Amino acid sequence: MAMQASEIEALIRETFPEAKITITDLAGDGNHYAAEVVDASFTGKSRVAQQRAVYAALKGKMDGANGELHALALTTRAP
Repeated sequence: MAMQASEIEALIRETFPEAKITITDLAGDGNHYAAEVVDASFTGKSRVAQQRAVYAALKGKMDGANGELHALALTTRAP
């Protein structure tokens, strides 16, 4: 199942409403994306903690072989 970039952004924005979010479809197939999420809440958190928070915001859409989103190259940082 493919996802639209707008769906990914909407899920992330629910948790990070003030974030600057950039989603790029890497392969044109709706399954391989890159996302950059810049949010003040990441200040003082490790990259691992930042990325875990974003993956949690995706609400299981990447879970297992039947996940709607196959691959997400994630970059996170504080402003």
